[in-house]
Amino acid sequence: MAPTTDGGRTATVIGGGVGGLASGVALARHGWDVTVVERATSLDPVGAGIVVAPNAVRSLDALGVGDATRGLAALQGELGLRRPDGRWLVRGRAEGATSLFGDRTLMLHRAQLVALLAGALPAGALRLRTTATVTDPGTTSRPARVTTTDDAGTTTEADADLVVAADGIASATRTRWWPSAPAPVSGGSTAWRFVTPRVPGVVGSEIWGRGIVAGVMPLADGRVYVYVSVADAVGVPRDLGELRARLADWHDPVPALLASVDDATALRHELRHLPAPPASLVTGRVALVGDAAHAMLPNLGQGGCQALEDGVVLGARVRPDDDVAGALLRWSAERRPRVAQVMRMSARVAGPTLWTSPAATVARDAGMRAVGRWTAALGPRALRPVMAWRPPED
Repeated sequence: MAPTTDGGRTATVIGGGVGGLASGVALARHGWDVTVVERATSLDPVGAGIVVAPNAVRSLDALGVGDATRGLAALQGELGLRRPDGRWLVRGRAEGATSLFGDRTLMLHRAQLVALLAGALPAGALRLRTTATVTDPGTTSRPARVTTTDDAGTTTEADADLVVAADGIASATRTRWWPSAPAPVSGGSTAWRFVTPRVPGVVGSEIWGRGIVAGVMPLADGRVYVYVSVADAVGVPRDLGELRARLADWHDPVPALLASVDDATALRHELRHLPAPPASLVTGRVALVGDAAHAMLPNLGQGGCQALEDGVVLGARVRPDDDVAGALLRWSAERRPRVAQVMRMSARVAGPTLWTSPAATVARDAGMRAVGRWTAALGPRALRPVMAWRPPED
C-alpha cells in the first residue's frame, strides 16, 4: 500500500521518470507532503529495457517495492561478451555475480519499474499534464518558489520547503540555477533500443564489433530487449533498414531479432552525457537527481540505478524537521563523489566500444580472450564498489 502523509512540510518533485518517482516515494515514506509534477499525459515510459543492478534492487527494497520487483525477472545462466561471429571474448554466469554482490541483477521492461514506483506514491501525489518551473530556489530561511501550469493553461505559484529537479539531461532547472554547470556533450555514437517478440535460442550477451555494439537481453515474458549503438566514426545508419543491412552477417540471433522489430516502436537517440556533475547537486532548497545531475553513458547500466540511489538517500538524509538547506548540502557531499566515480567508469568502458581501427579492435579482442578466465572474476570485483552499495540505515 502506498504511504500517506498528513499535510506537513511540502516537497515538489519536477519530473515523473525513475529518479523523480523514487525521490517522491522516498520523501513520502519519511513524512514529506509530496507532489510529483510531470508534463506528459501519462507515465507510459519512453524506453525499452532497463538493467536493475544489485545496488538498485536494494534501493527498491528501501522504497518498499523490492520484493515485487524481484518477482518480475532476473538475469540468469550464461552471459558475457562476444564477437560479431559469435565467438566468446568473456564468458560467465549470472549466478557468480549474484554471490559476489549480494543480490540479483534484474532485467525489466522500463514500464514495469515505472508502474511499481508510481503505485508506491501516496494517493493524489502525481500530477500529470503539468509543467513546473523553479522561480526561486529558496534559502536557509526562505522556502523555494515553484510555478506550475496545467494543460488547461491555469498557472499557480506556491512555496515548497524542498524541490527535487528530476527533469532529465536537458534540465531547465539546472540550466537556470546552475549556470556554470557542465552542459551535455556527445557520447560519439547513436543508439537504437527496442523490445522484440520471443526468438528461440537467445543468450544474454553484448557483442562488440568495429565501432558497433549490440546487446541482447531476454525478458521474463520471453521477449528480448535489444540495443545497438553505432559510433559516429563508422557512419550512423539513416534508419532501421540500414542498420539491419549493417548487421546482416552478425551471429544468430542478431539478424532475426532485428528483422522482427516493428520499425515504429524502435527508439533512436544520439547518446549524450554530462562530462561531470555540477560542483554541488544543490542550490538553496533545490536538489538535482538522476540525469539532471549526472547523465552518464549507458555502458555500465547504472543511469537508472544511480537515480534510484539518489532518491533513497535523499529521503533518508533530508527529513521534514531538518534544516532543509543544510541537510541538502550534506546529501550532495555524500552523493556527488559516488556519481562522479560511476560517470568516469561508464566513460572508460565506453571508450573501446568506439574503436574502429581493425588493428586496435583485433588487439582489444585478443586481450580480452587472453585474460578471459581472469576477467570473468576480476571484472565483477572491479565493479564491487558500485554494485555492493547499500542504502543508509534509517
